[in-house]
Amino acid sequence: MGYEVRKSDDEWREHLGAERYEVLRGAGTERPWTGELLDEERAGIYTCGACSAELFQSGTKFDSGCGWPSFYESVRPEAVELIEDRSLGMVRTEVRCAGCGSHLGHVFPDGFGTPTGDRYCMNSIALEFTPED
Repeated sequence: MGYEVRKSDDEWREHLGAERYEVLRGAGTERPWTGELLDEERAGIYTCGACSAELFQSGTKFDSGCGWPSFYESVRPEAVELIEDRSLGMVRTEVRCAGCGSHLGHVFPDGFGTPTGDRYCMNSIALEFTPED
């Protein structure tokens, strides 16, 4: 896919720092219940921690009990890229930022009680939050 934001691996490492690089560019996962955005309840927008592209609105965030911030839909379907992930001996759907290709988390079809039935399970460290004025 042609991403709007392109950087060399070294540029990403310098821009993101070690922890963010591991998740956003290395497809790592932060430990559950440790992310600073898990309990964020203010109105606002969640953006990509690598390129600042808008990804999720606060009104779509819900408490899924999984230990990571969860949303039932992205701000626009084209804001994220969904990729089949067969790592760890299972089939999942990886969620990447469509703007820069950074790993955000995974989406699961178990968001029962949400309008879409989806649970976008995102790493806090992969996101930035900007509260409404």
